[in-house]
Amino acid sequence: MTALAETKLPIATVHGLFHIAIKTEDLAATRKFWTDIIGLREFPRPDFGYPGAWLGCPQPGGLAIVHVYAGGPALGPEGKAQSGTAAIDHLSLSCSGYRSYVARFKAAGLAFREFIVPGTSLWQLFVYDPSGVQLELTFEAGIEGEEKPDMSPGRKYVAGSSFFDKAIYPKLA
Repeated sequence: MTALAETKLPIATVHGLFHIAIKTEDLAATRKFWTDIIGLREFPRPDFGYPGAWLGCPQPGGLAIVHVYAGGPALGPEGKAQSGTAAIDHLSLSCSGYRSYVARFKAAGLAFREFIVPGTSLWQLFVYDPSGVQLELTFEAGIEGEEKPDMSPGRKYVAGSSFFDKAIYPKLA
């Protein structure tokens, strides 16, 4: 046992992800990506004195899990919001409707990758939001139909390799 384990500290428990915060230079495009393409809904957001949005799960009792902010504190020393996920590789959401998401990505002109998690019944889609944040959508294959993810070269997700290109990212707003 470690010294920390032997101390009489109060019980501390993690209950789940409360939210992530994304800095963006394009609030309208980021809002459109997360609502129209991913399917989150907008929640009331306090007036922090700078623009932003709170987005979350659409089911009753769903939580605002993605906080987006633009302007003010979102801007770095050069007056621009940073892009990409930096040390955080990606955000993963549990989803259903695999083929619907593929159709949404294609309709929006978004680059995406597909993956089957080895030794499991999980399928995944990888896509980037307008700020370069990588998103992983994870699906239980048993409820997604017979058509499997496309694991061909160029379509298969390869961990650690980025396919985000801000210069050709489609205009979503």
